[in-house]
Amino acid sequence: MQCSALSSRPSAQASLNTAARCWSPNSFRSTLRILARRAEVSSLEVCAVVLALAYVILAIFQRRLCWIAASASASLYILIFWQVRLYLEAALQVFYIVMAVYGWFAWQQQDDQSQTPIRTWSPKQHTVACSALVFLSLLIGSAMDRWTDAASPFIDAATTVSALLATWMVARKLLENWLYWIAIDLASIGLYLSRDLSLTAALFAGYVLLAVWGYRAWRAQWQLQTP
Repeated sequence: MQCSALSSRPSAQASLNTAARCWSPNSFRSTLRILARRAEVSSLEVCAVVLALAYVILAIFQRRLCWIAASASASLYILIFWQVRLYLEAALQVFYIVMAVYGWFAWQQQDDQSQTPIRTWSPKQHTVACSALVFLSLLIGSAMDRWTDAASPFIDAATTVSALLATWMVARKLLENWLYWIAIDLASIGLYLSRDLSLTAALFAGYVLLAVWGYRAWRAQWQLQTP
């Protein structure tokens, strides 16, 4: 029994030494910093998600206030995406802010006179647009993969360039913008889950349902305004 107890002491001492190294002051401070950063991202993410939902719902009802919510949400997401190394997504938010200003003035006619009509694209226009999106996604994705430490360069590039087009389509009140958003949102869910942005992934799952609702609502109005 004594031999067994004595032989176990070095092992126990080694475990204590390992534990001491793991819980050194520097390691503890590093852990606290990581937790603080995650808490900061989480709180920002909650605010950004609420504002983003407000944007989509207001856009469905064609309320000009949607662009204010969009601008506020995009401002928060610049910080969030930069922290998780989704650089194109962060850059996209800058474009969203610019488009929010454009959309605000483009929809001003809705308050000043008759409601801005909903438009549609021809199959040829969609073919040209989709071909351009594929080309740009591959080009930008390859550049990001080669010269940056982007987490998911090709998916990031595809969702970014597609969102640029879809946001412009919303501002121009093109009916099919909602169909583009359905595809973008589905691709984005996996991207955000891979970066531990679970709230944002859940937001985009909700976006899919809202985009279906938005398409049906806009299509009904388009049919009413079409002779």
